[in-house]
Amino acid sequence: MCGITGLSWEDAATIQRMTDALSHRGPDDHGVRVADGVSLGHRRLSILDLSPAGRNPLCNEDGSVWVVHNGEIYNFRELRKELENCGHTFRSLTDTEVIVHAYEEWGTDCVERLNGMFAFAVWDAPRRRLLLARDR
Repeated sequence: MCGITGLSWEDAATIQRMTDALSHRGPDDHGVRVADGVSLGHRRLSILDLSPAGRNPLCNEDGSVWVVHNGEIYNFRELRKELENCGHTFRSLTDTEVIVHAYEEWGTDCVERLNGMFAFAVWDAPRRRLLLARDR
């Protein structure tokens, strides 16, 4: 089980402490993103795509949309194919990256297309929009 953290302001020291406090939830890796007015943190329990490409926070191609994710998207393979057909490019084999591109394609309605057990935060820097979601 992974762990996600976030702040609605930039604070590298605090987000690192928060993320470190969740080390028991994700012993395999960790990452933080502090920029554009937010701080996101992640502790990783590596299940899909054990490579560094699966590290969170994870972004879209131009670095304008970021995500931290805990859980599993069961239908990510089908969604990935659909998103690739729409022109999206993937750099990892994770279900997390599907969330980023689904948000780009369908906006906040992307949540309705996700089947799984999950919690995530998507930061859309150009729109200054934070989407927080969890499974139904």
